[in-house]
Amino acid sequence: MAKRHDALAERLRTLLAGRDVREVNMFGGLSFMVDNRMLVAARRDGDLLVRIDPSRHDELLQHPGARDSIMGADRPMGPGWITVSGLHLETAEELAFWTQIGLDHHSA
Repeated sequence: MAKRHDALAERLRTLLAGRDVREVNMFGGLSFMVDNRMLVAARRDGDLLVRIDPSRHDELLQHPGARDSIMGADRPMGPGWITVSGLHLETAEELAFWTQIGLDHHSA
């Protein structure tokens, strides 16, 4: 599993190059922070946790591989969080889309 996590983290580093990013181990993976606010996290299982604008939650859940984020034993994280299956992050475009969603929320 670490292999998927590491590969996703490396791809995120490439996408976020040039920004002041801090990496923090949390949320069951490696979180990428800008201005002390989390954008995304590469989960140990290769999935991506994305911090989103809660008003876009239902809209973004319509994308392939997107689902409500669960923390621990079936505790929903709420409408400001979405998890995207690693199977739906195989292309650079897919990962860039979700990373931009996190950046858009950060900039709002």
